[in-house]
Amino acid sequence: MRKNVARLLSHAVLVIVAAIMIYPLLLVVSISFSEEGSVVKHGYRFIPEQFSLDGYAAVFNNPGILLNAYSVTIAVTVLGTIIGLLLTAMIAYVMSRKEYRYRKATTLFVVFTMLFNSGLVPFYILVVKYLHLKDTLWVLIIPYLINPFYVMIMKGFLDRMPAEVIESAKIDGASEYRAFFTIVLPLSTPALATVGLFISFIYWNDWWLGLLFIDQDRLVPLQLLLYRIMSTIEFYAVNSQHLSGSIDVTKFPSLTTRMALAVLGAGPMLFIFPFFQRYFVKGLTVGSLKE
Repeated sequence: MRKNVARLLSHAVLVIVAAIMIYPLLLVVSISFSEEGSVVKHGYRFIPEQFSLDGYAAVFNNPGILLNAYSVTIAVTVLGTIIGLLLTAMIAYVMSRKEYRYRKATTLFVVFTMLFNSGLVPFYILVVKYLHLKDTLWVLIIPYLINPFYVMIMKGFLDRMPAEVIESAKIDGASEYRAFFTIVLPLSTPALATVGLFISFIYWNDWWLGLLFIDQDRLVPLQLLLYRIMSTIEFYAVNSQHLSGSIDVTKFPSLTTRMALAVLGAGPMLFIFPFFQRYFVKGLTVGSLKE
């Protein structure tokens, strides 16, 4: 009886927490489909009083630019996630092998990079002057390829993998690379899905690298484009009394447009996450850090 009551209470708490998290997301979606005047007059409502697509119409005013930004972000996210996940798994695999002589030194080096960084100015000089990556697609990919924290998560998972599995493969004549790609990676699906999801979130949500290194419009990622649109909206809202001419800022749906930007920016990843949920939970549990 006590176990049933405790389970019921725990489920009730989780339902309340889930509702608290989901409610703001649904509210953002609702506002994005609301009419600007009703939002200004009555405030934010869970159910739109007057349905309108003015916010999305303002964002899709030039669909070619938006579609190009989506294509850039998708390409960067896919390439960056695949390459970053492979490099992360390879580094973690080497660190997890007990016969590796410099295992502790390599782990210390990886952890040390989590504590310090070189700073923005040296980073900018390195990318622009020495690597010549400015205004290229790779400048949006390379800086985020390796994350020390994700390496440690992957290492924690591989530390729990039985060494006998790899040894048996070597006895059968498999090389180190073949054992890694045909045995280790398939058995590491939960950790790979978890780390891969983290990496893809970083690439999808990044606008900072584009702001620093991208000047060509054809390489502008989605988040940077949305950031520029948001900055323009705020500029018109703050300086509306000083603007004159053909622009009537009082009729511009600034509130609903901001919510539409949030939906367009976060929506795709919200649809992708449920497909990785079971791997995500298992990967966080099994891949706990271990020394």
